[in-house]
Amino acid sequence: MTRLSVLDLSPIVAGGDARGALLNSRDLARHAEAWGYTRFWMAEHHNMLGVASAATAVALGFVAEGVSTIRIGAGGVMLPNHAPLVIAEQFGTLAALYPGRIDLGVGRAPGTDQITAHALRRTLSGDVDRFPQDVLELMAYFQAEQPGQRVRAVPGVGLHVPVWILGSSLYGAQLAAMLGLPFGFASHFAPAMLDQAIGIYRDRFEPSESLDKPYVMAGVSVVAADTEAEARRLFTSQQQSYVALRRGEPRQLQPPVDNLSERLDATDMAFVNSNLSHALVGDQAIVSTGLAAFRARTRADELIVTSQIFDHAARLRSFELTMQAHRVLEAVG
Repeated sequence: MTRLSVLDLSPIVAGGDARGALLNSRDLARHAEAWGYTRFWMAEHHNMLGVASAATAVALGFVAEGVSTIRIGAGGVMLPNHAPLVIAEQFGTLAALYPGRIDLGVGRAPGTDQITAHALRRTLSGDVDRFPQDVLELMAYFQAEQPGQRVRAVPGVGLHVPVWILGSSLYGAQLAAMLGLPFGFASHFAPAMLDQAIGIYRDRFEPSESLDKPYVMAGVSVVAADTEAEARRLFTSQQQSYVALRRGEPRQLQPPVDNLSERLDATDMAFVNSNLSHALVGDQAIVSTGLAAFRARTRADELIVTSQIFDHAARLRSFELTMQAHRVLEAVG
């Protein structure tokens, strides 16, 4: 069985605000729980006008209060931006409030531009290079207290919050394999190394106290609607966001437009098509076919779906149709 989860970037739409985005995120989580999704994760991004989840632990706490069974987690926290103890305390607090339901995915990218990364950290020297040591330190804070231990995460110590390694390159795959941790690949926006990264992770995996065999999660962008034409129009909001990022002009999520390809130059379209090459866009039948092909290709244990859609009701419908497509696949094996 392949699990299905939600990755939410809490989009701030044009004309909207962060409060509305976070309320929509909590509403999406409630629906995702009712539809049978396994997890609801939010991602850390900074200085992004269209993303409301920069303070990821705070946002997750707000969402978690509105649901009761679905797992809640970070997909992910960009660990070089933070001291491991701070993240252990934040997610230890979440685990204390919502026991048995908190996940912590960590990555080594800044989740922003270099200027903002400097504002977050005050220094960029050595932070990324320390990522493996920081992961080990973070994990240690969630273990039982050791004799003579002088620094503890309170809350956090003894809560055994599951830690995942997230990545979009081979580095994360190698580290996750070496540490025996579950691995999530960001194929929803960086598909180039998907097959190679999963292969390396599985081939080099070392069993650990956390995990006895490899566990792969793969990201997939899905825009589903009742008709293919409607889905393709809704998809233009996400395409516009990618063009804005490429140009260094991030903005709020824009409403869909007609004939987007006629408004963009060849370079923009090539960038969009490359980074979103795994996106599944269409009605339920098209999405079902795409999910089946992606599952067969990756043999992933879990797919995590993101859907950047301007209208909240349409976004809910996209996730509902995606789960329906998934259930059809599960029924036929």
